[in-house]
Formats: sequence, C-alpha cells, structure tokens
Amino acid sequence: MRPDVQPAASHFVNGQPMEDAAGTPMPVIYPATGEEVARVHAATPEVVEAALSAAAAAQPAWAALSGTERGRILRRAAEIMRERNRALSEIETIDTGKPLQETLVADATSAADALEFFGGIAGALRGEHVRLPGGDFAYTIREPLGVCVGLGAWNYPTQVACWKAAPALACGNTMVFKPSELTPLSALKVAEIFMEAGAPPGVFNVVQGAGEVGAALVTDPRVAKVSLTGSVETGRRVYAAAAEGMRHVTMELGGKSPLVIFSDADLEAAVGGAILGNFYASGQVCSNGTRVFVQRPIRDAFLERLTERLKGVVMGDPLDEAVNFGPLVSAEQLAIVEGYIRKGVEEGARLVTGGRRANRPGFFIEPTVFAEVTDEMTIAREEIFGPVMAVLDFDDEEEVIARANATPYGLAAGVFTRDLARAHRMVAAFQAGSTWINSYNLTPVEVPFGGNKLSGVGRENGLAAIEHYSQLKTVYVGMGGLDAPY
Repeated sequence: MRPDVQPAASHFVNGQPMEDAAGTPMPVIYPATGEEVARVHAATPEVVEAALSAAAAAQPAWAALSGTERGRILRRAAEIMRERNRALSEIETIDTGKPLQETLVADATSAADALEFFGGIAGALRGEHVRLPGGDFAYTIREPLGVCVGLGAWNYPTQVACWKAAPALACGNTMVFKPSELTPLSALKVAEIFMEAGAPPGVFNVVQGAGEVGAALVTDPRVAKVSLTGSVETGRRVYAAAAEGMRHVTMELGGKSPLVIFSDADLEAAVGGAILGNFYASGQVCSNGTRVFVQRPIRDAFLERLTERLKGVVMGDPLDEAVNFGPLVSAEQLAIVEGYIRKGVEEGARLVTGGRRANRPGFFIEPTVFAEVTDEMTIAREEIFGPVMAVLDFDDEEEVIARANATPYGLAAGVFTRDLARAHRMVAAFQAGSTWINSYNLTPVEVPFGGNKLSGVGRENGLAAIEHYSQLKTVYVGMGGLDAPY
C-alpha cells in the first residue's frame, strides 16, 4: 500500500508550513506508474520574500550561539532522521522512483551522516594565532557568510538538502532551500525535523518552484552564498547570476566520468564497480563512470560477466524491497535517454544488452550496454543521466589516461587494477575532483566531494566544506609604538 505523501503545505517558512495557492500548481508524479500522487504550488514572490526575510532575521541570533549549541541541534536532527528512516525512504522512493532497497541505505542515512558529522565539528571551528616581529601578533576569526541559498537536484533530494544545510548551519548561516520541481516532498520533511530538533524558526526554509524561483533567490541582495547541485547548463546560468553580486558559490555539476579497468583487475569487483557506476539509481548519478575503458585482453570476458550479472535486475514497484532497479524520474528524462540509445545505434556502437523501454507502466528502461564505442560518439561525449554504459577498448596506460581526460568535464574517475603503483599513477593523472581505486561511487561525508573543469567549483562534505560556508576575518594587534613618515 502506497503511503499518503500529500504535504500539509507547499513550503516551510519561518518554522511552519506555508501555502499560497496562487502559485503555479506542481503535480508530483510517481515515476513507477506515471500517476499524480500529490500536488504543491510554486512559490509566489510573496513566499520567496517571506523565506528570505525569515532567514535574514534568524541569522544573527543563530550565529551568536556557540558552535557546540548549533552542533547539538544538528546531531539531534540526525537522530530523528535515523529513527524515521523508513518513512523518509518511502517518501524518497515515491518522489524519485528509486527502489526502496536503495533509499533505505543511501538517502536519509547519508543525510543523517552529514548532520552528525558537521554537528560534531561545529564546536571546534576556529581561526589561528600568528606571532609577528616586535611582539605584535595577528589572529583570524572564522565567521558565517549570512543567508545561503541551496538549489537541489532530483536524484538525491534528502541527501542533497542535508549535504548543503549541515555545513551551512554548523558555521552559523541560515538557509533557503529550493528542491527540484520534480522532487518537492523530501526537503519539507527535513525542515520539520530541524524544527523538532530545536532549530529556531527561519534557520532552514523550503520554497518550491522551477527556474524563476531559483533566479529570484540567487539574485536577491540578502543572499551571500549559493550552492547548486545540477546540470552544467543550469550551473552556468546560476554561476553567472551569483557572480553579479560577488556571491560565494559551490557548484556540484555533471560529468562524463571515466572508469578504467586493466587486465589484471579482479574481474568480479570491476564488473561490480561498473554496475554501481552506471546502473545504481537507474544511472541517475552525477559522478557515474559512464565511459568504461576496458583493456583489450579482458574486454570479452568483462562483457560476458556483465551481461550475466545484469540478469539479476529486478524491475517492479520500487516500494517492494525485492525490486533493485527502478524507473527514471520523469517521462522527459525517459525520452532523453531513449534518444541517446538511438544515437548510439545510429553511430555504430554495438548494443550488447538492453536498450528497450520496459513493458510496464511508468518510466522504466532496461539497463543498456554498448560495446565498440569510440571516443567521438555522442554516447561517449555527452552526459546521458540514465542507465546507459559505453564500453571502450584500450591498450596501454599512457593511451587511456589521455583519452580519459579528453573531456570538458572533471567530476569523477576510477581505476581497477591489482597494481597499486599504477593505480596511484592513474589517480594522480586523472583530471577529476573525486577518484576511486578498486571501488566506485562511495561518498562518505568525512571526505570532500566535487569536481574540476566544467563539473563545478568548491567542495561538499569533509572539513573542506567549512571553507565554503564561512569566511575569515584577520585581526592585526599592534603591541608597541607606531611610526609614520609624516
């Protein structure tokens, strides 16, 4: 039985649900059936103004708390999130279409990890003391930025909300968060949990809407920081708008990441890594290693074992925990993926398996593998954001690193080999911000995550995130006399 997911109101502003039915209706579609399961309204200018005003009003008092006090609230929110993991996971599944088998272990749990991690270090944030000649000294103060805007993606709505909110709030900022218009439900639950954990009204606000609402938030003079998870195209627009006001930015964008498998790799592990890097969340993961370079001696064995393991795919209602492969998020995304599959066939790639829309309701498409892919093919150059793997042959290390880096993107990269010296050479040479050796797509909150080149700027998670949600003030202290030339 599908749970009722209709929220009490479309937005959460200044500590309580808020509705304005004058906003454009936004149907919430369950991707597994194509049916409308809830409806919210886009934020009107009045809602946007209320959210920004609430965040600006709450920020000074929130920043005045000690880091320990703020951290205590974040850690309590993490506890509540873990207690309600199943209910939150069910909402995430209905919002995104991802199987409950996935959301139970990868969504609210990751969000809770972020709240716990940044809650734990909030009381330890500090500057430094610098001794200078003649008895003078200087010190730095780490200060919050002010009001932050978070713009979320539709593939991991709960996780993304907390990956942004946790470091922002730990540093003493407040936030207005806009989820993707495709997945509006989860962030409302995050806001409720913050309030229940003791966050003052206005510290974390949620407003719904599409690009025009995001633009209104990004360009408001009260906003000091913008953090986006989204496509490169959206990132360009948001980055340019934020730059107009010299706002701080974090851009976590897309990629066309390489996964390199040498002939000495553990074949079973390499196939598993390729599956995780292409078909988890039905391929809708920004860091996916969708260009799988396989050294020629094991290419056929790799494809044979991969095809065999893909027989273990179980499609069906994502709320059934036996299901391990869900639909794409929307009819539009399904059409985009189908278009790329057609291009792969037309441009001469060999379709190994999949490639068809599933014979069932909803936005399902089979896991798809292409072999004999060349670097110039569309499916090897453009981000598809669906379950489509491109397998490319290679001969040696020097060749594959040059081809792996021949992309304007630089989010992620991975290598499978038993030769650890070679593995470390490869990750040193990859032009990517997040890399893996004999693993793929694991993103614990303790380590930074983000990309290079067109894949973005800044980092989320780890201690590095603190640098992107705070600023330093330098204080010079003169202890003696002061001379001047006149």
